[in-house]
Amino acid sequence: MTGDAHRLHRRSVLGLVVALALGQASRPILAAEPVIKVHKDPNCGCCTGWVQHLRDAGFAVEVEETSDLEQVRSRLGVPPELAACHTAEMHGYLIEGHVPALAVRRLLAERPNARGIAVPGMPVGSPGMEGEPAQPYTVILFGADGQRPFMRFVREQAIG
Repeated sequence: MTGDAHRLHRRSVLGLVVALALGQASRPILAAEPVIKVHKDPNCGCCTGWVQHLRDAGFAVEVEETSDLEQVRSRLGVPPELAACHTAEMHGYLIEGHVPALAVRRLLAERPNARGIAVPGMPVGSPGMEGEPAQPYTVILFGADGQRPFMRFVREQAIG
């Protein structure tokens, strides 16, 4: 191997070592990111829009397609009056419906004693349900202590 070829080979090896080291260093950071498991109908476009909203907000999302969401909601304990078109699980919480990423982040930051949060129905303007005119909607916190408003939104903007 000539001197120039030897230096090039050495740089390549050093570059690979640095890249691997940086990759190793970043793995725990990525592993700490919340993974949201979304149960949705394979044919639902608004659910796909909500999944994209979460990904755009930096969440890792795992999608489980199912045509029997009622069974999933029943198994997980989602109150029937809070049902929407998809159900998600994350860090021991449930997320039902078109909940904005901002509310999910608040849930993770505050860690309230609750089963989860929900946006009942399919309000126009909520993430995945873009359209006009946008409706104000409430994210509900639910659990053993009942249900109460958690946040209010118009589109993805928190209000009041």
